[in-house]
Amino acid sequence: MKILIVHNYYREPGGEDECARSEAQLLEEHGHQVVWFTLQNAELRPGPGSALRSLWSRESHAALRDLIRRERPDVAHFHNTFHLMSPSGYWAAAAEGVPVVQTLHNYRLLCCNALLFREGKPCEDCLGKRIPWRGVARACYRDSVGASLAVATVTTLHRALGTWRDRIDVYVAPSEFLRSRFVAAGFSADKILVKPNFVHPDPGIGSGDGGFALFAGRLNPEKGVETLLRAWELVGHRIPLRIVGDGPLANKVAEEAKNRRVEWLGRRSRAEVLDLMGMARCVVLPSEWYENFPLVLAEALAKGTPVIASDAGAARELISDGLTGFLFRAGNPGSLADALRNALAPHTDVTAIRRSARRSYESRYTGDKNHAMLISIYEHASSARRGAARGHSVETIVECQPKHSPCRP
Repeated sequence: MKILIVHNYYREPGGEDECARSEAQLLEEHGHQVVWFTLQNAELRPGPGSALRSLWSRESHAALRDLIRRERPDVAHFHNTFHLMSPSGYWAAAAEGVPVVQTLHNYRLLCCNALLFREGKPCEDCLGKRIPWRGVARACYRDSVGASLAVATVTTLHRALGTWRDRIDVYVAPSEFLRSRFVAAGFSADKILVKPNFVHPDPGIGSGDGGFALFAGRLNPEKGVETLLRAWELVGHRIPLRIVGDGPLANKVAEEAKNRRVEWLGRRSRAEVLDLMGMARCVVLPSEWYENFPLVLAEALAKGTPVIASDAGAARELISDGLTGFLFRAGNPGSLADALRNALAPHTDVTAIRRSARRSYESRYTGDKNHAMLISIYEHASSARRGAARGHSVETIVECQPKHSPCRP
């Protein structure tokens, strides 16, 4: 197949970028041809022009149609269109008869800040609303009413235009949890297929002999960093904590790193993070927003490292409590401390948990299994596009039932 991958990079690198790159590499390794169409938000200049472009970019629409006419891809796989590309990209692909797949990396189409998170806890006030006016009134995006209005206008306009319904053939959700939120918001359940994130190439199982716990991620409030630090006030004498990452809470982490057996390592390469995961006694994911499928979780399982995760979002379906890791109540330092004590207790068979974690990776999150699911999804998108062209509904075309996630060929 020839696959067109469409991605608008954010100013700060993140998991969406890694997912797009990993899928492209995986496809090429299996003999498919990959064509890229990318933009960089670093080139964005604030002003009325940028706001209008986020609604409908004539430049992106024209450039994408030209590329499609030259390359004639079998499918267009979108990852992000925010800000510079705009949803006009979907219209460009559909106008050329190319099936459109969109991976749902966050809640952008449902929520002004894309997180379903406000004032330190999950928020679904705008879920299913035709106009997310509460998100605007509360300045949920960048603490700005104006910026929130601009984002809400994009989603509301394209809902009215039928972009989300008619110009995208298949949505890909990394978890059943994320899929459930979109279905609750009114998206067609039959158009959303579940394909988990993956780790490729296989990094190999680690030793687990480092004697420390590890947090790796952006130092943002929604990631539960402050809950993590408060929990270490309770259990820091049991095991040291190493923190990898950067972000708005970096200064607070640096201050905490002066005591309580906390070490801040700053940003590290992916290879270094994987090495640290392999050595760690456990990886801690204290997120307080609805994580849909953090890549760090799949990486930890690949290294055979137990995961201590909050019960917010998809972790409940990804971690088997007591078998591949331990769950705790999101935002509760005492619950996190209890989970850590349980993980370190003499009666806990760490070797068995490490084996279970690794088996979970091998059975669900390898490159080969993900490639098979990707191709199945592309074939479904092609069938859906042909059906739409003949006037049939997508629901009668898609055979891979998302109710039995993950989507399997």
